[in-house]
Amino acid sequence: MSLAVGIVGLPNVGKSTLFNALTRAQNAEAANYPFCTIEPNKATVPVADARVEKLAEICKSGRIIHATVDFTDIAGLVRGASKGEGLGNQFLGNIRECDAILEVVRCFDNDDVVHVEGSVDPVRDVGIIETELILADLQSLEKRLDRLSRQARADKSLAKEVEAMKALQAHLDGGNPARTLVYDDVDALAACRKELHFLTDKPVIYVANVGEEDLGQADNAHVEALKGHAQANGCDVVTICASMEADLVGLSEAEQADFLQSYGLEQSGLDATIRKAYHTLGLQSFFTAGPMEARAWTIRQGWTAPKAAGVIHTDFERGFIRAEVVSYDDFVALGGEAHAREKGLLRVEGKDYVMREGDVVHFLFNV
Repeated sequence: MSLAVGIVGLPNVGKSTLFNALTRAQNAEAANYPFCTIEPNKATVPVADARVEKLAEICKSGRIIHATVDFTDIAGLVRGASKGEGLGNQFLGNIRECDAILEVVRCFDNDDVVHVEGSVDPVRDVGIIETELILADLQSLEKRLDRLSRQARADKSLAKEVEAMKALQAHLDGGNPARTLVYDDVDALAACRKELHFLTDKPVIYVANVGEEDLGQADNAHVEALKGHAQANGCDVVTICASMEADLVGLSEAEQADFLQSYGLEQSGLDATIRKAYHTLGLQSFFTAGPMEARAWTIRQGWTAPKAAGVIHTDFERGFIRAEVVSYDDFVALGGEAHAREKGLLRVEGKDYVMREGDVVHFLFNV
């Protein structure tokens, strides 16, 4: 599975600069005026993981394949977007099927950079964005509810779903995101949620975009305010300087490491963001390694071996027999699968085995 992340925010808060930095590609125009981004920008980037290179070294693999993340950057939202203000909310459809949303929030003061609201206030800005996402979800819900209500007059089996949708409508009308709805009959909303891909059902990660002078320092007042809001709403925050991240583009790995160290940082904004996304979504990695390739795979925590095998190919899940598993640390310490087997550290696991972070696996199947 490939992780998909949508990037949203007010105009001119550094969204496109951040997109360029995260994806190491200068294909999203960045400028000091609102609505610079019109068409959605999309890019797929590898997930940095030194473990894959190490496995390839041990197995003398012919190629290395990292897990990937798909980023989509859409035009900035403004207050009243649901009513057509600015560019409206016409581009939100491009991120409805994303797994998570990055809300880029300006957390730096600079009179030379225009703020669409006239001042820097992260909590207010987050409120504007989330209100517009809620209103967009309401529009989608009301269309489906109207259609289903008419059908329910003749088909009484739809009554529970209609009732559940009305509860969600009232929840959204109250200014609450869909993900916070507590409703007893979860199944009654399943079809609706699957069809409409509510924006406010998705986990949110706030990206505090700070100035270079803030890097390596204690959080400024804007970041503190954003973190307080995030904690109250069960969301994660990652602090990034988009302009500094843009300076990393084109540098070698060694040069990037030296550059980051000069700011007192251990990892890039891309790595920090992806790690936070994995944490937020409850994701983990497992590996396959051999002479042909060493590869990282992304799965959800709690998945069993057959389900993980299905990420490689559906036949692997359908015809699953067993999995031969060794931890990454043991694989590396013993120099490969053969020695791990000799030492009794390669385990044979069945259909009920729950995958662990860093498992190196060989699946056996028959179809």
